[in-house]
Amino acid sequence: MSIAAGPLRILMSDAARAALGPKICERLGAVAHVLLSPSQSPTDFEIAFVSRDVTGLSTKHTVLPATQQFYDLLRNAPSLAWVQMHSSGADRPVYVDLMARGVALSSSVGSNAGVVAQSALGGVLALARRLPQLMAAQRAHVWAPLIKTGLPRDLVGQTAVIVGWGGIGQQLGAMLRLLGLRVVVVRSSATPAGEGIETVSFEAISSVLPKADWLLLACPLSDRTRGLISARALALLPAGAHVVNVARGEVIDEPALIESLQNGRLAGAYLDVFAHEPLPAQSPLWDMPNVIASPHSAGFSDANAAKVQEVFLDNLGRRLQGRTMRNLVG
Repeated sequence: MSIAAGPLRILMSDAARAALGPKICERLGAVAHVLLSPSQSPTDFEIAFVSRDVTGLSTKHTVLPATQQFYDLLRNAPSLAWVQMHSSGADRPVYVDLMARGVALSSSVGSNAGVVAQSALGGVLALARRLPQLMAAQRAHVWAPLIKTGLPRDLVGQTAVIVGWGGIGQQLGAMLRLLGLRVVVVRSSATPAGEGIETVSFEAISSVLPKADWLLLACPLSDRTRGLISARALALLPAGAHVVNVARGEVIDEPALIESLQNGRLAGAYLDVFAHEPLPAQSPLWDMPNVIASPHSAGFSDANAAKVQEVFLDNLGRRLQGRTMRNLVG
């Protein structure tokens, strides 16, 4: 890492500065540095750490003022060379702009993989055991045992097609196999995901969709996965299939998904991500009895912040030593 004249300047939130100040000093050793915050309105810096509190309740479609201030500082810093993100994906417009400018971006992919996999599994179990139906009956004070409305299918022997085989997909696959499901993997290449696991590339997904009782999306958003689950792809799913999406809303044709859920061809869906976030109040997904809609929260837990901070500190040390950083984007 080449050090510019004067101290190394690092932009981060006040909360991150309070939590990481001593640890950054330890990692940088004798390297002179200064930790800057948006409240100081810095005009230039070399490094930025975008922690979760920076984005807060903003989404990539709706950016709140405090987040926008941070983004504006990133866009206008001429010496910015590296940004560490708290997120796994780099599809927010500000990150796309920075990469086009040649700024290095590193993600925190994997830091919340276990939590996301657990959320996806929770969606599978809730839909399989018809918990939305039972909870609606509870709210209505109606005694409605499942034997009255038709028994749910046993998960054992069903087929789960998992799209994406990173940390989330792998953990989810292991858990589903323990429950007795057959796992089929759709990933970047057709390289087998494991012994006895049928594996196809993204481009060959149509060959496995007809056998999917469960279609679980856990892939990054890219040119290859954007719109991957089109109306045609949804039509290939067997009647009564379920969809779980913890990837990105743009991976699936949302209007086609809504239509398939409304006409009963799909049995249900657990959706944590949407084509537009926040999900518009007029979206039919809010009120559909066979849909669990969560506000892009599948990866949240009280342990995430510390994991993301450790990724940043590790990458800071690597960059200082001239070593390859973890989770570089692109």
